[in-house]
Amino acid sequence: MKTKLLIFGITGDLSTRKLLPALHSIIASGAVKDLQIIGVSRREVDTAKLLHDSLGNTKLAPMVSVVSMDLAKAEEYKKLKSSIALKDDEQLLVYLSVPPMASAQIVDFMGQAGINTPNVKLLFEKPFGVDLTSAQEVISRTAHYYNESQVYRIDHYLAKEMAQNIVAFRGGNALFSHVWNSGVIEKIEVLALEKIGIEGRAGFYEQTGALRDVLQGHLMQLLSLVLMDIPANFDWDAMPEHRLKALRQLESANPRQAVRAQYEGYQHEVDNPGSLTETFVSLHLTSRDERWKGVPLILTTGKALNKKSTAVRVYFRKFHNAQSNCLVFKIQPDEGIEIELFTKKPGYAREFERRSLSYAYSEDEALPDAYEQVLVDAIASKKSLFTSGDEVIESWRILQPILNSWEMADQPLFIYPKGSSTHTISSVE
Repeated sequence: MKTKLLIFGITGDLSTRKLLPALHSIIASGAVKDLQIIGVSRREVDTAKLLHDSLGNTKLAPMVSVVSMDLAKAEEYKKLKSSIALKDDEQLLVYLSVPPMASAQIVDFMGQAGINTPNVKLLFEKPFGVDLTSAQEVISRTAHYYNESQVYRIDHYLAKEMAQNIVAFRGGNALFSHVWNSGVIEKIEVLALEKIGIEGRAGFYEQTGALRDVLQGHLMQLLSLVLMDIPANFDWDAMPEHRLKALRQLESANPRQAVRAQYEGYQHEVDNPGSLTETFVSLHLTSRDERWKGVPLILTTGKALNKKSTAVRVYFRKFHNAQSNCLVFKIQPDEGIEIELFTKKPGYAREFERRSLSYAYSEDEALPDAYEQVLVDAIASKKSLFTSGDEVIESWRILQPILNSWEMADQPLFIYPKGSSTHTISSVE
């Protein structure tokens, strides 16, 4: 089947840094054969220059065209429909690489113009709303013109190789499959830490903050992969349902078990003295699931910290303090799996030392970019790595009490020096 890919915001940062390079790699690999790319921009675009600036020499050029239109005018979408000229034996993927509020209006206008036949798919970028109410509204508004089966909500962390490996590791190794419960596991940490600050994204970050930017989507999804049941026979199509079941078992967050903080100098960067936008958040969750009762689930994300790391850390219960007990899924960088071990030191003395048993991809093994994976899966109508509307609602349901507390200024905002450790910030009283 021929695929037409319509990209709203083709000249934007996400498109030029991620989408176009991903499409270039997909075409070069031969994974997708018959593809036409139609970009949408508010202004006239030199297509050749756009591709050259993003990719240099590329095989995409014959496949790409760009149309300019006023996205705020409903009548423009009827012209767009004629330009697309979608046939019954073709499919259209609509990639909304635009701000969330712009997405909602575009979806309305496309639906009104009839660009919503069953062979049309919508690809949304996060955030999916800014709180529980707005998420429910966006999902309901989209459902007015499109079935849930047509909607692909992208959380690219789910498409990362090591995120998918959490499922493979848990289900494919009897040693760990049998001990994946509260009787053996003491606590779970999900971390997304960065050394950089907001890097010129003042406008975006002031409206978003760390909880909405990273924790609500990326970290909640990673947590669901750790907690969920593994589908029989690794049925990937059943993954969203199992992730959802795990999220539904989570208690709503307790604001008193959350830390919010902001790095020194942030307010100057965004030119907003007194800003309460958090650049760091750490919170504890609990699950009603019998397998996970009593296990602290700790989610932490922040900027301007002492290291860059996205990882899931699983701590097993110790019989005595000298034992090692940590299994790490390293999502990025240096993707791999690592477990701490105590071994005897070589030599005559009976001394022990801590070592790491690790699995990592070889240096010559190219990992597909997460955006390559989501595009290939969307074209093939595979939805296992996309977030369902129900998952979005559950995630916001869990976190809404924290947002409510922060809006009422019930919780303090700590200021931390750049280069701080998560332990230092989370220990602030």
